[in-house]
Amino acid sequence: MVKIGLAGLGKMGLSHFAIVNSHPETEVAVCDASKLLLDVVGRYTGVQVYRDYDAMLSAGLDAVIVVTPSRLHAPMVRKALDAGLHVFCEKPFCLDWHESEALAALAAARGVVSQVGYHYRYAGSFREMKRLVEAGAIGRITHVLAEAYGPVVLKHQGSTWRTERTEGGGCLYDYAAHPINLVNWLFGLPEKVSGTIMTSVFSAATDDAVYSTFAYADGPSVQLSVNWSDESFRKMSTKITLTGTGGRISADRQDLQAYLRGPVTLPGYREGWNVKYTTELTAGVRFNLRGEEYSAQIDDFVDSVREGKQRSSNDFASAAQTDRTIALMLADWAGERTAAPVSGPAPRRAWFGSTKSGR
Repeated sequence: MVKIGLAGLGKMGLSHFAIVNSHPETEVAVCDASKLLLDVVGRYTGVQVYRDYDAMLSAGLDAVIVVTPSRLHAPMVRKALDAGLHVFCEKPFCLDWHESEALAALAAARGVVSQVGYHYRYAGSFREMKRLVEAGAIGRITHVLAEAYGPVVLKHQGSTWRTERTEGGGCLYDYAAHPINLVNWLFGLPEKVSGTIMTSVFSAATDDAVYSTFAYADGPSVQLSVNWSDESFRKMSTKITLTGTGGRISADRQDLQAYLRGPVTLPGYREGWNVKYTTELTAGVRFNLRGEEYSAQIDDFVDSVREGKQRSSNDFASAAQTDRTIALMLADWAGERTAAPVSGPAPRRAWFGSTKSGR
């Protein structure tokens, strides 16, 4: 049995707990600051509960799943690594890319499995997109549109860890990180980031919409467009569209659409339009709670721990690359903001530099 400790019983934490606790080869303990949550989980599942993270780490674990507010990821992951444990951390990895790279190096030095919860890499449509790119299906890729929209913040509201940039990282870290991570998966770290815009729609202390342009040496240009205050979407929608000399590919959670110029030699594809649905591209899982990709990533982590071998591409090093890309965007945005003219009327509401007392 793989003994796993899970820290954080929020919405995502409860989801991860349900998936890993259903695994036939795991024994799970949980840790949270809420006594009420621990009482309920302990009473109805029978798992061992802790209010102290250090005490849980000392309970003979093999691995830890960290699902706490983003600000807490780095110190909690470091403690787990120092204890010699394998670690799965929910995204974003760290709010400071220096910490991300240091933890990636520490995990490598310890020889443990590391994984970050960028679940879209487990969705069949995005996996097929990567396969087609590597097969040269649309030739040289010239441009990428990376998008994510959803209804997270739809009104002015009180402070939560998500609405404080120093706690959760805002739309940039919580939403934009997903398409950025997929772009990194396909093309690596961009050479240059420019034209970054981070704007508030409803939030007082963080960004609700993010736009930016990436450039790659001898590679594609990338336009990033993300907004978590868009109620025209019922739930989060992430989409990547690739334009190349040999056609176009777009993928989201539902399907992959590919327009291929001839001649086409890929099995299962033909010249012109092709549509592949997630249901035919995604392998079944033993326990489907909120989407196959969520269960697949947890099962992959458990199998990696059992084998003592890194299986997932979602290791700390890859997540650190995403955090580094975000840092480039923040530096670009800060430079643009510094260079902006200071004359004229002040904006009515700006999330940067605001305080709770001013809301």
